[in-house]
Amino acid sequence: MSPKKQASTRKTSLYRLNAPADPGLDLHTLVEERYRGREGFTTTPVDHAGVVGLLVTGSIARDRAEWCDVLSELTGADVEVAGRTSSGLLLVRTERAVYAVTYGMGHHMIDSARLDLGFGLQFALRCLDQDGISLVRRHLMDARGRTDENSTTRGGSLRDLGTEWIGSIVSKITGKAIDLPLTHTSAGRRSLGVSCTDSSISLPLGRSPQQFLNDLRVIEDACTQPAPLPGLESLARVRSLRRRGKTDLVRELNGRLDQYLGDPDAPGLALNFPGECASHATETRAIRIMRGSRVIDVGDLDIDDIRQFVRDRADGCRLPTLKDVRVQLFADEECTESLSPPIPAHRWINAEVRSGAAHHFYWQGSWYEIGAEFVQALGDDTAELLGRPSNVVLPSWPKGMEEGSFNEKAAEQPGYDLFDKQTVRTETFRGGGLEICDLLGPEGQLIMVKKADKGSSGLSHLFAQARTAIEALRYDVEVREKFLARVAELRPSDPPEDILATPTVVLAIRLKYGVPLTADSLFAFSQVSLLQTALALQGMGAKVEVVPIYA
Repeated sequence: MSPKKQASTRKTSLYRLNAPADPGLDLHTLVEERYRGREGFTTTPVDHAGVVGLLVTGSIARDRAEWCDVLSELTGADVEVAGRTSSGLLLVRTERAVYAVTYGMGHHMIDSARLDLGFGLQFALRCLDQDGISLVRRHLMDARGRTDENSTTRGGSLRDLGTEWIGSIVSKITGKAIDLPLTHTSAGRRSLGVSCTDSSISLPLGRSPQQFLNDLRVIEDACTQPAPLPGLESLARVRSLRRRGKTDLVRELNGRLDQYLGDPDAPGLALNFPGECASHATETRAIRIMRGSRVIDVGDLDIDDIRQFVRDRADGCRLPTLKDVRVQLFADEECTESLSPPIPAHRWINAEVRSGAAHHFYWQGSWYEIGAEFVQALGDDTAELLGRPSNVVLPSWPKGMEEGSFNEKAAEQPGYDLFDKQTVRTETFRGGGLEICDLLGPEGQLIMVKKADKGSSGLSHLFAQARTAIEALRYDVEVREKFLARVAELRPSDPPEDILATPTVVLAIRLKYGVPLTADSLFAFSQVSLLQTALALQGMGAKVEVVPIYA
């Protein structure tokens, strides 16, 4: 049997560091201090075939794994298994920046204060296929520290994943990359899977110096592209105030946060796991907080555990001191098996500061302005939704015609069937029953019609009808069976279940006489309701289209 051919790439974690690419920079300063000269670790300068930098490798050996005692007690057997944790870190200089490549637990050896926290998402927004997203993790911009994560095995768009953009920050996104001239794709493989956090990129990189440096150049070039790819713009709308000419505002906000840290009753403070620690939350058994020689170990982290290191400091000194405090996760109560590197404590805190109409949010060590992107983003997303193509064609709706008469007129078209007032009655939907749609389109589209010439109330009813109908069809077996039975009566030659495999909901809207359906013609309240409805429907597997009805 011939030996297996060695792969030309290996999955690697890549970080960009906040450090000048100056050849005179001492790369040792980018390594966590406790790993410099540590027993079992070797530091080697590198200058090999164009790869210039610093290599740090090593392992931490334990005579006996920490879980041996538990198994011995449970089984009565003498369990003796050694433990070993291996780490590899390569710091690489290019003409543009300094990068860190890590293997095993090598990311623990990077000084976390040096991480470029925008690097991973900067790359993701410029290389991911908008229809190949498989996971999104976002943090809501309020002081409750809320995080949610949506994923799908087959990949889809941000809307398919039900991801809201208003008032949230994305800290991780995974998906398929578009065509990039990387070693992995040039080897004839069909696709490139990439996982990006705020500070890192995880992807296959070339193993040879030439391949590796070429891949690094491709990544650098991608990051210099001026704008996000289509379909990913919403993730770039929430931007930090850093480097945006708002130094005075940031200084004022830092002062407010400094006051909060000294006030045990201060509102708007919460804990939040940094991006690189979020996946370890459920594995954590102990958390160590440290500054200098002072060390505190806790089982569950509380905001006061961090605040006690700084609350007695003078005004203006608490936040700077907090940046010197480190927090580290461990998988065991003895704090011998680390899950994360020591991370500056200020990155573990969310803060919400309100001042009149202004609303700001502190996350991962940066300030964000909430709502600055709202109006523009609202209009952009509404226009995109209204501009989606649809095969549904509806007749004109003359002034004075009632909705029921219009639906009957539309149903006279070839391929359309009338469902208006044909309600489904079940134990849940008693009384008047549930109206699934007004019309069934030629391709099984669920068409819901509404005249909204007296404000937003008509549209609110339309959006509520759409959500209720799809929820019932998805989760209520009796509703689904009765609706499909009616479809089978009207269209005996078509498989009725195909309609609900991936249902298409068409919101057909007529505004005031002579008013076109555009983002500008909808009130902001209606735009928000429309987008939230579309997001909810898409999260339930439905496709959403909006069709104007002309007078």
